[in-house]
Amino acid sequence: MDTLIKTLRANKPETKPSEATARAAELDPAEFLAAAVRADRPRPSRAEAEAAVYTLLNYIGEDPTREGLVDTPRRVVEAYDELYQGYHQCPAEVLDRTFGETAGYDDFVLIRDIEFTSQCEHHMMPFYGKAHIAYTPVERVVGLSKLARLTDIFARRLQTQEHLTAQIAAAIDEVLKPRGVAVMIEAEHTCMSVRGVAKHGAVTFTSRFTGMFRDNPAEQSRFLSMVRSPQR
Repeated sequence: MDTLIKTLRANKPETKPSEATARAAELDPAEFLAAAVRADRPRPSRAEAEAAVYTLLNYIGEDPTREGLVDTPRRVVEAYDELYQGYHQCPAEVLDRTFGETAGYDDFVLIRDIEFTSQCEHHMMPFYGKAHIAYTPVERVVGLSKLARLTDIFARRLQTQEHLTAQIAAAIDEVLKPRGVAVMIEAEHTCMSVRGVAKHGAVTFTSRFTGMFRDNPAEQSRFLSMVRSPQR
């Protein structure tokens, strides 16, 4: 079962369809240009974080002192350090280095099937899938691995799929200033597949288009066709 979610729009009063498609949603640059952790924001100590896990183990009815759980609080905090490392990384720095030797290349660059895992901000449960990213460069291009790295930075934060899609597109659009950006994400959410309605295999699609991809339906169609074409 596939679920289609429309392109994310800003929280503004309803507008006519023609107006909605004429402008991109607005995001605070702090959401996609800088690391999310501020030095002036107080954070609990590691010991306090481990104590919180100890409390949760007690809450579910476990005995945190039994052999199999003695080191669990430490392991959980270490896992959080890895799963949420995106809070400490700067998206703009990843896209900062570009290359000008393109021989006049003027078509879009597409990287598809970028695998990622993120965490739902509503239940702190994983959602995972693939991102497909295209942009049409102006004179200079960014290293291909940087787009995968950018995806991981945003994915390794508490997220919604809609917000993740919008942040990736906004960062590329702002830093590289291409003629257009297209982002599509397809993912399965464990907060839907293993709890609640428990619908395993349901896939959610989100997309975001800027510039020529937003304004030219033919370019949108070509992007979608290339994303959906079978691999050789």
